[in-house]
Amino acid sequence: MEPRASISGENIIVDEVSANAALNGVYSALRDYYSVDFQSIAYLSGDNIQWTGSQSQVQEFINHRVNAENPTVSSSWNGIYVAINRANQVIYDVSVLADDVISENVKNRIAGEAYFIRALAYFDLARTWGGVPLITTPTQSVEDNSGIPRSTQAETYAQALADLEIAETLLPENTNRFQATRKTAWALKARYYLYNQDWQQTIDYASRLIDDRANYELLEPYYAFFAEGVTGTRESVFEIFYNANELNPHRGQWQPQQNGGTRQWAPNDTFASLLNDPLTGGTRSALVARDNQNRWYGNLYYRSPATDPTYVIRIAELYLIRAEAYAGLGQLENALTDLNAIRHRANLADSEAATANEILLAIENERRLEFGLEAHRWFDLVRTGRAAAVLGVTDSDRYLMPIPAEQLLTDQALEQNPGY
Repeated sequence: MEPRASISGENIIVDEVSANAALNGVYSALRDYYSVDFQSIAYLSGDNIQWTGSQSQVQEFINHRVNAENPTVSSSWNGIYVAINRANQVIYDVSVLADDVISENVKNRIAGEAYFIRALAYFDLARTWGGVPLITTPTQSVEDNSGIPRSTQAETYAQALADLEIAETLLPENTNRFQATRKTAWALKARYYLYNQDWQQTIDYASRLIDDRANYELLEPYYAFFAEGVTGTRESVFEIFYNANELNPHRGQWQPQQNGGTRQWAPNDTFASLLNDPLTGGTRSALVARDNQNRWYGNLYYRSPATDPTYVIRIAELYLIRAEAYAGLGQLENALTDLNAIRHRANLADSEAATANEILLAIENERRLEFGLEAHRWFDLVRTGRAAAVLGVTDSDRYLMPIPAEQLLTDQALEQNPGY
């Protein structure tokens, strides 16, 4: 089922209809924060994408000299907290609804989806800013959130995990690629445990989806999960749905002028060469194309009108997550099996990596191309401690974004990240 266009998350929840409407408002906030600004932090801070525009604030990400006044940082922070507050409202309001106006199963599902979105939001806050204020009750104004000190990054990740644990108990174990289910929670838990280097838990949760071959598979060829206008394929674990009334602004950022876009995000020459090399890119070369001026542009988002989904978790990620965890445990044969599954799908030969370090580097390189136009690369290099070697970012303070200056001015309890 594809969710309807959003209804404001501020509607009063009095029954099942209004509860579902408010939940749609939570998904709308998720669509908003995953549309451009938050993901652009990941795109532009990595080494795949160049900025072709002239705004100096955007270039700050490429230069790794981001200022606290950066509007992209501010809008991303605000957008994530809007999603959190709407989720908080739904979680609270459905908890007090009487049994005669909403069934227990429906109440659990709605609350479970809100918990999942809140978990994703805190996970994204933790990996982008480190420790942040943890707000888990509904608020009516900005002032309501003032005076809450920042938690540590570990505590922020722990909040995400706690929400996933609750979501897992509340959600049904069905397959829905547009709305959270227990399987969606398992997938995000696999990513959480990868980031926190709990290798066995990573393997256990990733395997739950990889082994569910009745519902998830690596589609062949590579581009089958996005080409020809498809949505919700068996490749997808969780994707964010857009429609003609709520367009995805990604499309305009990637497409060239001849297709009605601005091409402000564009593959750089190195990345385009890797994708078009049959020994590294294989069928993933479909991610890029040339415009009428012979310039490369990204072609994952291409639909007109711009109803392209945003891909949050694909089954391919679960394979590479598990491969990395196997390598972390020294189970190199298993790691290569998962790595080569991704390579075979892209029409590539088996990896020649043999040692643990070689396999980890091969996984890093595979992730770079497999998710080349998805928001992974920067976060991958930071979490593995490779940002200095690959990007030359030797100042570790720059691995986190600054707390927005406007937040510091309005809330004296907030402290800036070191180095800003």
